[in-house]
Amino acid sequence: MRNPFLIITHVNHTFHNGKYYAYGPYIREMNIWLNHVENVKVIGVLNPNASIPRAIDLPYEHPNISFIPIPAFNILTNKERFIAPIKIIKIIIYCFIAMKNANHIHLRCPGNVGLIGCFLQILFPHKTKTAKYAGNWDPVSKQPWSYRLQRFILKSAFLTKNMMALVYGNWSNNTKNIKPFYTASYSEMDRLDIQKSIHSANQVKLVFVGGLVKNKRPEIGLEVVYLLQKQGVNVTMTFCGDGLERERLREKVLNLQIQDQVHFLGNVSAEKVKAVLIESHFLIFISKSEGWPKAVAEAMWWGCIPITSPVSCVPEMVGFGKRGELLTPNPESISKCIINYICKKRDYLKVSKKAMEWSRQYTLERFEKDIKSLI
Repeated sequence: MRNPFLIITHVNHTFHNGKYYAYGPYIREMNIWLNHVENVKVIGVLNPNASIPRAIDLPYEHPNISFIPIPAFNILTNKERFIAPIKIIKIIIYCFIAMKNANHIHLRCPGNVGLIGCFLQILFPHKTKTAKYAGNWDPVSKQPWSYRLQRFILKSAFLTKNMMALVYGNWSNNTKNIKPFYTASYSEMDRLDIQKSIHSANQVKLVFVGGLVKNKRPEIGLEVVYLLQKQGVNVTMTFCGDGLERERLREKVLNLQIQDQVHFLGNVSAEKVKAVLIESHFLIFISKSEGWPKAVAEAMWWGCIPITSPVSCVPEMVGFGKRGELLTPNPESISKCIINYICKKRDYLKVSKKAMEWSRQYTLERFEKDIKSLI
């Protein structure tokens, strides 16, 4: 394949029925990029143990795509530390050859493979390049050293030439390499008229969307349900997502005796998530760290007020409290916040409307127009 659009990514892939699948939100975004290129080459990890994609996975949609599988690596164990250099050398060779023949180099950062790509792209100052930094770009946030190094290389106009790196949020001291960017989930056609109301006599619906992992603190929502129920609030909570914490969360539900109020849907389609968000009043999303909290943006689109943590670009998204709530992982504070909204129905409608207005600026049509200008 001559002069392809080259994607270098750490994302795990599965090959099934002649197509390469990966994590749905990533694929939906990449398919928009691929609408504007003739040939595609992907360098990424191909899962040898998975023959069937997960429910949350989607395929690349492009007629001319080739895939170069690379080994996954880490340095968490002695065995991995021993074999990692061999794997890294192999990845470097594959990436260098592919970069040399590419028409456009696109890096997905941060990650181990992205770090290798960041170093190698320095050798190709005249190639057109883009990078998507999907992590937290906040310069004062605590980050692994490898993430900080990737940020430094991408930001440096001396080391990195002819590059546009897309980052979430507006930050000070950025260079010409850096472009603030927001991803989109919905189209102009999804601008449905949503008018939500909240009342003490009706059911208050909470939702969590994302991986059931420790970093995202899904257990906070369970504690909020328990506290609200104790105060006489008719409340339910729906979890959209799966992960290692699922069984522990189920045990906690039984211990708190809130099994009638909590529903675990697992990994579900984007359409199902959309339906749940339309019906929900509050998103409970008190994550420890985020890059682009897609769940927050999608909840806001449907007027579901986000109660979330002040990490990454989240404060900017929620207007520093005007379009959502920025709270610490304190269930008592969160339940009190919800009760305040129940008592002040006009405030709920006002914040819900502002959340929708902000999120609906960022449509798939606008996103594609912006992407096209970069290729």
